[in-house]
Amino acid sequence: MNYPLIKPKYYISLFKEIFNFVKNPNTNRNLTKSTKQKIYDTIGLLFIKMLFLIPVVLFFAVIYDPENIQNENMSERFTPIILLLVGVVILPFLEEVLFRLSLRFKPHYLALTSSVFCYYILTKLIFHTKFSAVDESFLLRVVISVSLGIVLYPIMNIKSLKTALSEFWALHFRSIYYISCLVFAWMHYSKYEISWTNVLLLPILTLPQLMSAIIYGYIRVSYGFQYPLLLHMSNNLLGFSASFLFAKDLI
Repeated sequence: MNYPLIKPKYYISLFKEIFNFVKNPNTNRNLTKSTKQKIYDTIGLLFIKMLFLIPVVLFFAVIYDPENIQNENMSERFTPIILLLVGVVILPFLEEVLFRLSLRFKPHYLALTSSVFCYYILTKLIFHTKFSAVDESFLLRVVISVSLGIVLYPIMNIKSLKTALSEFWALHFRSIYYISCLVFAWMHYSKYEISWTNVLLLPILTLPQLMSAIIYGYIRVSYGFQYPLLLHMSNNLLGFSASFLFAKDLI
């Protein structure tokens, strides 16, 4: 039987595919690969990411290990089961809707992305709370965000606006892809304390998220939304599983 995941040539070919995409991002969907091949590629890209992040892991382990205040905060607010649900299912889903769903333009995609973006802005800039916080402002944040999406959907379906947005996406997709990758990566700086050391090390601290964004964006456009979503959830599950194994306060 054919098992590409154990063949070095397969990873070289896969790396070339994503490297060529990053050099020249496009919205072309891959119609030649079967679902099985796409699943193999998704797993293979996860392995490639882990391989390239070995120097970063060593840097954190040997040279500088910043405190992850986000994980500590979430572990204080949630039980282990709820923490897994939030960190492995809910947050990855919201992040994929926010950063990857609308890489391929459709009115309902952009309406959903706008809703999540509104929720993020309300959470961080208006109410100054946590993205996952279920507090007195939670219901209001949700209602406003959902309402915005409902209002935007019919507006974006106006023929002239829909055509203009579709043309804009096609013309500026390269910039949209790059910006989504950078914003996704740099947004995760909030996991760490604000200090000059962390600011100067921003490219290294957020390199894992940048590589994730590059890979997630590629497979979202080429294969479909479900592939980066499942990969994101699996990636977070690995991280949380390690936390459960090695952090006594989570057990």
